[in-house]
Amino acid sequence: MDQHYLTPLFDPQSILLFTGPEDQPERQTPQARALLAYLKAQPFDGRITPLDIHSSSTLAELVQTRSDLAVIVLPPDDILPALELAGRLEVRAALVLSTGIGAVQAAQMHQLAQRMGFWLMGPNSQGFQRPRLQLNASAVGDLAKPGQLALVAQSGALSASILDWAKHNGVGFSTVVAPGSLTQVTLAHVLDFLATDRHTHGIVVYMEGISNARRFTSALRAAAFSKPVVVLKAGRKSAGNAAAQTHSSAIVGSDEVFDAVLRRAGAVRVHSFVELFSAAKCLASRYRPVGRRLGIISNGGGPGVLAADWVSEIGLELGVLSPGKAAELQPLLPANASLTDLIDVSEEAGPEQFRAALEAAMQDRQIDGILVIYSPKLGCDPEGVARQLAELRPKLRKPLVACWMGEATVGPARQVLVDAQIPSFRTPEAAVGAFGNIASFYQNQQLLQQTPPPLSSLAAPDVEGARLLIEGVLAERRHVLTEMESKALLSSFHVPITQTLLARSPTEAMMIASQLGFPVALKIDSPDITHKSDVGGVALNVMNATVVRDIYNDMIAAVRERCPEARINGVTVQAMARKSRGRELYIGVVTDDPFGPVIAFGAGGTMIELMSDHAMELPPLNQFLAHRLIERSRVYETLGEWRGAAAVDQAALERVLLRVSEMVCELPQLREMDINPIIVDEHGVVAVDARVVIGPAAQTAPGRTGRYGHLAILPYPARYEQTWLLRGGVEYRVRPIHPDDAQGLQDLVKRVKPESRYFRFVSRMSELPPSMLAQFTLIDYDREMALCAVIDEEYADENGRRKNRERIIGVSRYVTNPDQTSCEFSLLVDDAFVGQGLGARLMHSIMDVARDKGLREIIGLVLTSNDGMLRLMRSLGFVIKAYPEDPEFRLVTHAL
Repeated sequence: MDQHYLTPLFDPQSILLFTGPEDQPERQTPQARALLAYLKAQPFDGRITPLDIHSSSTLAELVQTRSDLAVIVLPPDDILPALELAGRLEVRAALVLSTGIGAVQAAQMHQLAQRMGFWLMGPNSQGFQRPRLQLNASAVGDLAKPGQLALVAQSGALSASILDWAKHNGVGFSTVVAPGSLTQVTLAHVLDFLATDRHTHGIVVYMEGISNARRFTSALRAAAFSKPVVVLKAGRKSAGNAAAQTHSSAIVGSDEVFDAVLRRAGAVRVHSFVELFSAAKCLASRYRPVGRRLGIISNGGGPGVLAADWVSEIGLELGVLSPGKAAELQPLLPANASLTDLIDVSEEAGPEQFRAALEAAMQDRQIDGILVIYSPKLGCDPEGVARQLAELRPKLRKPLVACWMGEATVGPARQVLVDAQIPSFRTPEAAVGAFGNIASFYQNQQLLQQTPPPLSSLAAPDVEGARLLIEGVLAERRHVLTEMESKALLSSFHVPITQTLLARSPTEAMMIASQLGFPVALKIDSPDITHKSDVGGVALNVMNATVVRDIYNDMIAAVRERCPEARINGVTVQAMARKSRGRELYIGVVTDDPFGPVIAFGAGGTMIELMSDHAMELPPLNQFLAHRLIERSRVYETLGEWRGAAAVDQAALERVLLRVSEMVCELPQLREMDINPIIVDEHGVVAVDARVVIGPAAQTAPGRTGRYGHLAILPYPARYEQTWLLRGGVEYRVRPIHPDDAQGLQDLVKRVKPESRYFRFVSRMSELPPSMLAQFTLIDYDREMALCAVIDEEYADENGRRKNRERIIGVSRYVTNPDQTSCEFSLLVDDAFVGQGLGARLMHSIMDVARDKGLREIIGLVLTSNDGMLRLMRSLGFVIKAYPEDPEFRLVTHAL
């Protein structure tokens, strides 16, 4: 049970091989002939047993050939019989290398695999490679050299191209996978495996589409939390939708939503094949992200300035030597060297001067990464400079990228850099872009670690009232809320709005305007009109009652002429928002297929589509995410002191974003929304106009339902928080774990006795490695759960002040099994709290969560020598049985 469910596929000990008659190659498929050639070139470390579906052997005789993996490379009509035979021989995984299989035949294969209990990669897969095992079960090329980089590509041709490039550039791989488009083992499953694979330290992904947004996002988040992930996606769509019913839907494209998904998942997106290679170079060098400040060392002003320009262009910062380091370095460089911004070592610099500059940048805390640019100069030594970088490379704790410009004279120097695993590029812009990928990963990791609850800590909204309003509109078979209804919905979530009243006659309009006070705004009220100003349906700054009457009549007439089919409820009257120096913004919601709702923010007003300023973020939001969302918009620069206007109340703006996030989480029928304009100044924020579109809730995970099934990222499940008492009367809390608990969990593991650690992890380790710590604290609450028991304790900080902090005293967890009906549990309790009922409470709580998720059985493995745990299992009603695969364990099960 400690093994990943795809271990039989990617780490098989034995293989059944179906390739057709080896003595008749003309009857084999091209993939079969290629596969046999690859397997002959690099013999697999395990056992391979060739098998023919037309074998005359009985099943009893064949059962002796039981294997982990079946590799099937046969003509289409022979694939199903081969899969049937493999299933009867109890393989645990199968790979079908093929092309041209249709969706109907693929579905039959999937059903057979599911019925017989094995995982299937294929059909139409191009296979995989595991160089460490000398296993080339693919049709994409020769076996790659071993390395620590994984490649997953939904294209066999692209996989072959990258492998060819890697061979020339000395890049090795831990895993290469081309799963195909109709496979049962999807891209998400592969990412899930690579997240836990200790031989993989970075992942490069080429993808064309996904079928299950929740599964993909979950797997990507898990992988990116423990190792860098770079994604290239094909099929980018243009923004805009002809059938859009709101501004947001009109300007937000699905490709931009995908950008937001990757950013929130902690991965980095590249947009070209060239960038993908650049990212692969950096990942192969195992650089860890540290920040956005890039120091540039150059022996020529022009290339250095080009690099600095590109630093600014892609949103990085130029790393500048601190005055102290600059003063130490200056005497070691030629007289013409300049250290004011770039580290220009001058044309006379040789290898020693480059080394001195690099050592200074290495030690300076104001620089996060280093780019060394070498331009060929008469009498200089490009290879000698490269050797200096190679010698310092093992001592570096910062990313180092190189750009050796030119061609004929710098070839040997580039080879020195490749051999030292220093990413080398031919142009300054490409080198800066490569560092930009590393910096983006660092920034996105901060977003990844945010796990907000569905409701913020602000005053509780009237969720039930909002749901009743939506149900009433749907009962009328309408999908677009009127302005009055839209603002009522905002009010139920405490979003500040302008007072708006509906007038059904000119007289009513005059009376309402007089009561509200002039000036007022008049707007047509119709569920069928999206852009009111386009049809003459908006009048602003109306100053007296007579003009109100005239405008009312003219507006109704103009709208009926331009939109004769539109339903008109009347005209809304509202006081003009008196914010003379306020900024007009918009906040929107758009529902993407397949990722569900996304929140957009940017500049608002009547020219919103023309300005096309929209930063995006996936819900749920917290204050950190709301702040970062505002920062990413172009309009952000105007929110401080700007052209004589005071800085706006950004905290109020962030609160509105949190409220919109609450609406999206709690109202799954909310499909599109515009708050435009929303006006903000130094005194606060007010929503002037709003439009909401409702409909059936999105489903980001086909076949799965639930309260938050419409969200791609499940919110922090605060509803499972509980407070209990230990037998000694000490109060403790049980709550779901989150990424900030990593250090607390590590402290617990270090604190317990070696015997307790061994019982839990079946290992003599004294602490959790970083990858395991990440895996245990950043979890997908949809498919797994970890509950930690915490108490408050006092401690003294470095200044001797007494403070409180949480101490984790126990953790229970489960992980849903691939069958989606059962789960596997684990339990760890602080030795100081054993015997106080804590273990039983944590088990009851984790079982309650599993039951709430619809799981039917909870199971676990307990060491035979762990008497305390076995006693606890008996007291909780678990059935204890022998574990056939290992006599040192007992299998414990409990129906939920």
